[in-house]
Amino acid sequence: MRILPCLLLVLAAFVATARAEPSVSLEGPTAGWRYNGLNERDGEARVAYPTPPIDRGAQRGRSLIEGRLKDLADARQPYRLVVNGNPLPLYTDAEGRFVRPYNFGAGSNSVALSVDGKTVKRVQFYEANQSKTPARLRIALGWDDPKAELDLHVITPDGQHAFWAHPVLSNGGGLDVDSVDGPGPEMFTLAAPPHGTYLVYVNYWGNLGPQGYNFQAGSNQNDLITAQINLVFNENTVNEKRETFVVPLRAIGDLLLVKSFNH
Repeated sequence: MRILPCLLLVLAAFVATARAEPSVSLEGPTAGWRYNGLNERDGEARVAYPTPPIDRGAQRGRSLIEGRLKDLADARQPYRLVVNGNPLPLYTDAEGRFVRPYNFGAGSNSVALSVDGKTVKRVQFYEANQSKTPARLRIALGWDDPKAELDLHVITPDGQHAFWAHPVLSNGGGLDVDSVDGPGPEMFTLAAPPHGTYLVYVNYWGNLGPQGYNFQAGSNQNDLITAQINLVFNENTVNEKRETFVVPLRAIGDLLLVKSFNH
């Protein structure tokens, strides 16, 4: 006779677990992402949580990946946003909303979100705007501390140095939006990479608090910041190749050489 109460307890636990499953709303049609760049018609910058990105980059025609994660009471941030195979930490506001910029190339693209290691949403779409040049070289940086500001530095074979204060290079390359709200992404893109040696650095520039930027040790969230750098050649083609590097940063001012490579 005790079987029924036990079954009811198991059922109640199952229902509670089912209710806790996260759900995702992801804006944008499945046949093609909404093309909007970073500005609305009124010229105001779109707001990415918690602050808008600074548009210092050379790349144009960006799209905003917008959405909301719901029923996340027991889930821990950062979540994971995977764009064309590039995993990036994702933080949301108190209501689960997020906005992240990305410069999609022509052809097939994908966006996936995962919570606690489980994929909860995936969208595959085709960008038919052939005027958008594919990225032959893409370097994407993300990190796991929303209160820290990291910067990507890339030196190209002709001696040019791309970073936040000099984002546009004469060889056609450049940094995409300078994400100033913590976990990135920051991206360097080249459509026609010159041959030679490239150097990729990551700099722990400072911290971000309620009063703005600061250089106070300990005002970030994590004692050890984990930065992930994705190096991608020929993105979204049959010849795509990629490497991923994970590096630790501990102190403001750290400047690490992540990768030196010939192309």
